[in-house]
Amino acid sequence: MLTFEQKLEIIESFPQLTRKDVSLKRVNFQYEESQSDKKNVVYHLHPNGNGFVYAKGVKGYKTDDKGMVNIREFGEEELRELINKSIELLGRDYEVETDLETEAFEEERWANDEGHSLHVVQEDDMWNVYAGKNLDGTFPSYNEAKQYLMEEGFRKRYY
Repeated sequence: MLTFEQKLEIIESFPQLTRKDVSLKRVNFQYEESQSDKKNVVYHLHPNGNGFVYAKGVKGYKTDDKGMVNIREFGEEELRELINKSIELLGRDYEVETDLETEAFEEERWANDEGHSLHVVQEDDMWNVYAGKNLDGTFPSYNEAKQYLMEEGFRKRYY
């Protein structure tokens, strides 16, 4: 079993992660570029060596109801592999398939951290972004609409 200091050293070697000190000397590490609501990759790493890594949907790992894997007994390779998979998972949630624009598309809901929501709708050959019934923007491709929404701090939400 790795010590708290060893786990910290391994986790801090991932430049994509940002350290956030929390209560009781525990530490979280967040992936700020996450495309989902989840940002914590490492959750409540404790000086006693206990801690969790987000891995909901990653094959080969047993997760709790929050999608977390306990890393108390993990070795270095195991920990690095799981963190890599977690970052990949959080970063790929909303990758756009190149043929999406030719598939049937109805509507997507996007929201920001302040609770505002926008809807993307394909109408004719354009992609319109609506705030309620008001048109917020029109784009010639889904990728451009998606890029606009992400730059404005919105993330895709599932109904």
